[in-house]
Amino acid sequence: MTIWMNTLTATLSIPNLGSSVPLLATATEGEADSALVLASVLLSLVVIYFASKLGGEICFRINLPPVLGELVGGVIVGVSALGLLIFPEGGATASDSLLMQFLQATSSLTPETAPAVFSAQAEVISVLSELGVIILLFEIGLESDLKELIRVGPQAAIVAVVGVVTPFVLGTVGLVYLFHLDIIPSVFAGAALTATSIGITAKVLSEINRLTSSEGQIIIGAAVLDDILGIIVLAVVASLVKTGEIQVINIVYLMISAATFLIGAILIGRLLRPFYVNLINQMKTRGQLLLVSLSFAFVLSYIAQVIQLEAILGSFAAGLVLAETEKRKELEEQILPIADIFVPIFFVCVGAKTDLSVLNPAIPSNREGLIIAAFLIVVAILGKVVTGFSIFGQPNLNKLAIGVGMIPRGEVGLVFAGVGSASGALSPSTDAAIIMMVILTTFVAPPLLRIVFSEPVPVPQEQQPNP
Repeated sequence: MTIWMNTLTATLSIPNLGSSVPLLATATEGEADSALVLASVLLSLVVIYFASKLGGEICFRINLPPVLGELVGGVIVGVSALGLLIFPEGGATASDSLLMQFLQATSSLTPETAPAVFSAQAEVISVLSELGVIILLFEIGLESDLKELIRVGPQAAIVAVVGVVTPFVLGTVGLVYLFHLDIIPSVFAGAALTATSIGITAKVLSEINRLTSSEGQIIIGAAVLDDILGIIVLAVVASLVKTGEIQVINIVYLMISAATFLIGAILIGRLLRPFYVNLINQMKTRGQLLLVSLSFAFVLSYIAQVIQLEAILGSFAAGLVLAETEKRKELEEQILPIADIFVPIFFVCVGAKTDLSVLNPAIPSNREGLIIAAFLIVVAILGKVVTGFSIFGQPNLNKLAIGVGMIPRGEVGLVFAGVGSASGALSPSTDAAIIMMVILTTFVAPPLLRIVFSEPVPVPQEQQPNP
C-alpha cells in the first residue's frame, strides 16, 4: 500500500500561518536528531496503546465492539481533542502538538529542530499504521474459509452482491447529483458503504444462539464474500485515486487485475502449500512459522503494490491461502500478539486524523458535512437491509434479520476510511462523515439484531429441565 508514501508527499508542504513552508527547507534549519525521533515515536506509541486499551476496555464492558473504543480513543488524543497525536498532512505544525511541547520541556528538543522531528515522527507512525492494516487483512484472510463460503451457496452470494452494489451505487450517485461532490471522493465514499464487519455480526449471532441458523449461515457466508468483494472494490478505487482518471476501460482493467491477482494468488498458493508445510516442519529455529508466513504475506503485498493494486489485497490473499493449511490454528495463535501490537496503531491513527470540528453545526460551512453524514447513514442502513429481501422462494427465512446482520461496518469500514483519508481523496468533512457512518452502523447493529431475532430459540430436548 502506498498510503505512507502519500503521507510523506503530503508532509512535504506544511501550512503555517497561512503560508506554505517547504519541509525540506525546514529540515536544513534543524536536522532531526535520531535519538529525539526515537523518543517521540516511543511517546506516540505509549499514547496510542493507552488510548486503544482504555477505549477498548470501556466498550467491551458495555457490550460494544472494542474497535469502536480504539477509534474513539484516537479521536480523543488526536486533532479533535487533546492534540497529543497529530499529523502534518492535516495542516498541523510541531507547535500544535502537545507531544512535541512535552519533548521540548523534558529533552534537548528546540523550537528550531522540532518541525523536523515532528515530521519524522509522523512518518514513522504512519508506516507502522500501514503495517497494522496489512496485518489486519492477513488476519481476516486467516479467519475466512473458502470451503464454507462455497458450501453456503448462491443465497449468500446474492446477499453479498446486492449488499455491495446497492449502497455503492446509491451512495456514489447521491453524492454526485445531490451534493455535487467530485467523482473521485464520491466513488470512495460509495465504496466505504459496501463493507460488512463479519467479526461484529458473528459475535452477536453467537451471543443470541443464532449462529447455526439458516439466517446466521447466510449472513456469515455473505459477510465473508463481502470482505472479498470489498477488498477488490477498495483496491480498484484506491488505484483510481492514484491515476486520477475515471474511465470505464480503466475500471474494467483494474477489476480484472484485482480478481486475477486474488484468484491467481490462491491457486498458486495451493500448489505451494506442501512446500510451505515441509519447510516449516524442517526448520528448527524459533518463530519459523510466523516469520515464513509473514514473509509470504509481504511478498504478495509487494506484488499487489507494484502492479498498481493495494498491498492489503496481497496480505488478504496470503491469509486465505494459509487458512487452508494444517498450520492455520497455530498461525492464528501466533499472529494475534503481532496484530495486538500493530493493528491498534492503525485504528487510533484513523481516529486521531479525524477532525470532528468540521461537523460542528454552529459553523455554517460545516452543515453540508452533517447533511452528507446523515445521507450516508441512511444509505448504509437501507442498502444492507434490502439484501435479505433479494432472496426469493424461501418464505420461512427471516429476511429482515439477514439484512440487519449485514449493517455493521466496524473495522472493515474503518479500513476504507483510513485509506481514503491517507490517500487525500476525501475532504475533512467527507472523511468525518464516513467515520460517523461507521460508528453509528456499528453501534445500532447489535441491538437491532437482538430485536429482529426476538423469537425464542428452541431448546433441545436433552437440555430442557426435568418437570
